[in-house]
Amino acid sequence: MLKKAFFAIAVIAVLAVGLPAQTVDEIIAKNIQARGGAEKLKAVQSVKSTATMTMGPGMEAPGFLIQKRQGLARLEFTVQGLTAVQAYDGKNAWQIMPFMGKKDAELMSSDESKEMEEMADIDGPLVDYKTKGHQIELLGKEKVEGTDAYKLKATLKNGDVLTIYLDSDSFLEIKEEVKRTVRGSEQVFESAIGDYKEVNGLMVPFAMESGAKGSSQKQKLTITKVEMNVPADDSIFKMPPPSPVPPMAPAKPEEQKK
Repeated sequence: MLKKAFFAIAVIAVLAVGLPAQTVDEIIAKNIQARGGAEKLKAVQSVKSTATMTMGPGMEAPGFLIQKRQGLARLEFTVQGLTAVQAYDGKNAWQIMPFMGKKDAELMSSDESKEMEEMADIDGPLVDYKTKGHQIELLGKEKVEGTDAYKLKATLKNGDVLTIYLDSDSFLEIKEEVKRTVRGSEQVFESAIGDYKEVNGLMVPFAMESGAKGSSQKQKLTITKVEMNVPADDSIFKMPPPSPVPPMAPAKPEEQKK
């Protein structure tokens, strides 16, 4: 009996060694299939996601994000009655931040532009990554909140480095880490992704919790509605000109005499 047990273990070990390891392209292909398949993903020309971001106790910012093919994105959110806009027109990122005392649109910094450029990728970095100029490496497996996940390192064409974690069973993304430069210092931000629901045959996450790695302060994003192929004119992604300066009122006669 003991010999048979050892023999069985030896056979299993040999078979395990003989099994080919999954390549990064095979894992990405399974991720695309789990999301609904390449054909359905490519059929989506625009997406509008309506959501509410909770930034602290009693502080919520409702808003929406519109993404359109050819690398276009527009994000609007309202804080204390003031609506901010951040957008990417395919080349440049711009924003309007009224609660910072700025009513006119202004170009965003190069680091902020990278983030908007990534947001404008309607399919995400894994789809057609070679064509986009990205590099993807498989770093093995790692536990994420008790779940086995494939760990992928994505070096984007713009230089940003993302670490993407895919559930080893569902092959859907459950976590992402990215290095960002904030006020001159490099920080790592992480996002937990979940609550997937089917929309037009595609699996879409409806919940995200983000923040600096190691920090207890997190922002929670709850998506309430996702609409595919919504009308979105290219003009909404373009930076508007400055507001015209109102003409000065003519001086009163008594002031002219002075």
